[in-house]
Amino acid sequence: MSERSTDHTTITIERHFKAPLARVFNAWAIPEHKRQWFACHGEWKQLDFQLDFRAGGRESNRTASPDGVVHAYEARYIDVVQNRRFIYAFDMMLDDARISVSLATVNFAPEPGGTKMTFVEQVVFLDGYGDNGSRLMGTEIGFDNLRLYVEGDDTRPN
Repeated sequence: MSERSTDHTTITIERHFKAPLARVFNAWAIPEHKRQWFACHGEWKQLDFQLDFRAGGRESNRTASPDGVVHAYEARYIDVVQNRRFIYAFDMMLDDARISVSLATVNFAPEPGGTKMTFVEQVVFLDGYGDNGSRLMGTEIGFDNLRLYVEGDDTRPN
């Protein structure tokens, strides 16, 4: 029998974007927009991506790393308030093994010259999975990609 354990942690990241609030929010909410930035490893192969961004909606993202391991993200949106916040729960899997379960809240606020985004993830790593900071690093890389996306093209509609 494999080890059964839980290891809890909280990740909080605050970012400031030189982009309108609606553009930053919609980068999460519109499937064609999110697909552009929501990846932390450019060499991985996209297998599946679906997004139904509304309270009660779901999101799934499956990618394969160069060594063939399938990384799966399955989310359920609990609360969505346009241009203010959203709350979602999600599972992360490596092949068929669930490695974590999380509850995340993303808040948005206008500020001079752009948008403040605050991300809080309460994560439970499961059954001996040793994250060693990978989740924080991957999330930070994702938000770097988000910055490039929302700040990079002033002609993109909000």
